[in-house]
Amino acid sequence: MAKLFRFIPAFLLLSLFSHAGSQAGLVKSAGSASNYPGSNVLLIFDSVNVHMEASGLSFVNTHRLYKVLTAKGALTLNVIKYDYDPLSAYIEIRGVNIYRAGGTVEKLDTANVLDYPAPARAIYWGAREKMINVGRLEPGDAVEVFLFRKGFTYALLANSDDERYIPPMRGQFYDIVPFWSNDPVMEKVYQVSVPVDKPLQYEFYNGDVSSKIRRAGDRMIYSFRKKDILPFMSESRMVDLSDVAPKLILTTSPDWKAKSVWFYGVNEDFHSFEATPAIKKKVNEILKRANTEMDSVSLLTHWVADEIRYSGISMGKGEGFTLHKGEMNFNDRCGVCKDKAGMLITMLRAAGFESYPAMTMAGSRIDNIPADQFNHCVTVVKMSDKQYHLLDPTWVPFLRELWSSAEQQQNYLMGVPEGADLGLTPLSDPEKHYLRINGISEILADGSLLGEYTISAEGQTDASIRGLFTRYFRQEWNTALEKEILRMSPLAKIVQISCDDPYDYQKGPINIHMRLLIPDFALVTDKEIIFTPLTASNFFRRAMPHLSFDTDLPERKYSFRDRTSHTAVLEEKITLPSLCVPAYMPEQTQSAGSGASANGSYKLDGNKLDFKLSSAFNKRVYDPTDWPSFRRAVEIQNNFAASPIILKRK
Repeated sequence: MAKLFRFIPAFLLLSLFSHAGSQAGLVKSAGSASNYPGSNVLLIFDSVNVHMEASGLSFVNTHRLYKVLTAKGALTLNVIKYDYDPLSAYIEIRGVNIYRAGGTVEKLDTANVLDYPAPARAIYWGAREKMINVGRLEPGDAVEVFLFRKGFTYALLANSDDERYIPPMRGQFYDIVPFWSNDPVMEKVYQVSVPVDKPLQYEFYNGDVSSKIRRAGDRMIYSFRKKDILPFMSESRMVDLSDVAPKLILTTSPDWKAKSVWFYGVNEDFHSFEATPAIKKKVNEILKRANTEMDSVSLLTHWVADEIRYSGISMGKGEGFTLHKGEMNFNDRCGVCKDKAGMLITMLRAAGFESYPAMTMAGSRIDNIPADQFNHCVTVVKMSDKQYHLLDPTWVPFLRELWSSAEQQQNYLMGVPEGADLGLTPLSDPEKHYLRINGISEILADGSLLGEYTISAEGQTDASIRGLFTRYFRQEWNTALEKEILRMSPLAKIVQISCDDPYDYQKGPINIHMRLLIPDFALVTDKEIIFTPLTASNFFRRAMPHLSFDTDLPERKYSFRDRTSHTAVLEEKITLPSLCVPAYMPEQTQSAGSGASANGSYKLDGNKLDFKLSSAFNKRVYDPTDWPSFRRAVEIQNNFAASPIILKRK
C-alpha cells in the first residue's frame, strides 16, 4: 500500500485530509437544479492524476465530487460502480463520503465494496465491476469518491504481478480523456507525470482547454483544465460522440509506423499464424473450386466468415493485440474479430498468400495521434498487383463483399514488416449497393391490385434483403417475408413467390419475384380512382436506410452517418380499369447535391400509368454541408409515398 500511496499528488492529499467543511462549502455554493435546468446531477469537480513509470505502468488517482440536483439524480448516484478487466487493470474504491444537505457527513466503509462479474454478451473475457451501495440520497446531498487504478483499459496479455498492468507496447503510455459529459461539470482537471526521456505528444480535439507543462526533477508534468462543461447536445444519427465532442489524446508512442511494426512483431513472435496439417487440408479442400486469385481469396474469406462463430471466451494468453493461434481458432470454430482475422491470415498463408492483421476503429474516427484508438481487427492480403487489400471475415457472413462497405471512410493500421501509416478506407460507389424494385400491376374494377414485383439488390443492400432469410430459421422464411408485405397492407395475399437460394450468396445478387393480390387497394368510383402505387409507398423500406432519417432537422452542426452508400431505383407500370386524366398527381421532382440526389415522376397515358423514382446516397459518413441534399432526397421519396394520386375517369 505504501508504494501506491506515495503517488497520490499533493492536491489529492489535501482533499483526503482537509476538514469536511471545505467540501461542504463547495457543495453549498455549487448551485441547485434551477441553475442547471434539465440536469439531474452536477459534477462539482473531476480530478485525475496519472503517474507513468518508465516501463509504461501507470498509477491513476481520481477524485470526484457529485451533487444531487433532483430525485432522479439521487437514484443514479445511490450505487457507485466502476468496470474493469482484471487482465489489464487493478482498481480500488478507496473512499466514499456523503455530504448531507443538512450539514452532516457520512463516511462509507469501503470494506463493503463488492467485486462481481460484469454483465456480458457475446464476449466473455472476465470483465468485472466494483460497486458500493451509497443508499438513499436527497436533492442537495453530495457524494465524494476516491478511486485508484493501475494498468490500462484494454484487455491484453496476462502476466504475473504488476507486469500484467504494463501496456503491451512496453515503455509507452497513452490515454484518451473525454472532456464531455452527460451531466454539467464545474471543473475537470487531468494531470499526467512522465519521465523526462519519454516525450509526450498530445492534442485536444473539438474545443479548447487550459494547459500547462512544467519540469519537476527527472519528470515532466502536463496539466489540462476545463471549466463549466455543459451536457453535450447531440443530433440524431450523428457520428460517434468521440468524433465531435471535446477530448484529449496523449501518447508517448513515436508514430504510427512504429506501432505498425510493433503490431507485426508481437504476432510473428507469438507464431499466431502457423498452419497445422488439418488447416492445410481444409484450405486445399476449399480451393478446389477456385479458378483465379480472387476466387481463392473470396472462398477462404467467406469460409472463415460463415464457419467461425462470433463468440469470445477467455482463452488465456492472447487476449488483445496478440492474436490467438490458428490451431486453436480452427479447433474451437469460434472467437471474436481478432480470432476470425487470425484464422483467415493463417489460411491465406497456407494457400501461399502474404497476409497480415490490421487494426481499425469500427464506428468512429481514429485521430492522428498514435494512441490505441482501436476496437476491431481485420485482415490484409497482398495480391499479384503488389497492393494490400482489406478483408473482414467478421462483418461479411452471408454478404457478397469481402470488405464490408459499412466500414467505408474508416481508419485502419496494418501490422506489416515494413511498417505503415494510418490508412483510410475509400468511398464505395453507391451503385455497388443498389436496390431495384420493378412492378407490373393492374388496378381491377373493384379496386383490388394484382401485381408482379421483382426485388433485386447488391452489396450491403443485398445483405439487408438476404437477412430476411439468413437471420431466421428456414421454417420462418415465409413468415418474415409476409410481414414485410403485410406492413404495406394487412389484406395483401401472396399468390406466388420465388427466391434465389439465400445461402448461395456467391452465385450472384439476390432476386425475389412475387405475385400479389391486395383487395381494396384503390378507391374506385364511377368518376375517380385514388391510390398510391405500391412501389411509391416505401415498399421494402428495410433496404433503404435513408428512410429512417428524421428530416425535420433543418440543418446540422455535426457530421452524420448512414449504414452505407447506396442507390434505389423504383419503377412500376400500372394498368387502370379505364381511360383517365389526372385530377391530382405529384409533379416530377428532382434534386442533386454533394450528399444525395433523387428524381421522381409519374406519366399517365390513357389507362397506363408509369411511376419512376431513383435516388443515390453517396457516402456512409456525411459532412453537415451534405445534409440539405440528403434531406431533400429523402423528402422527395417520402412525399411520393404520402401523396395519393387522383385520376378522373373518362
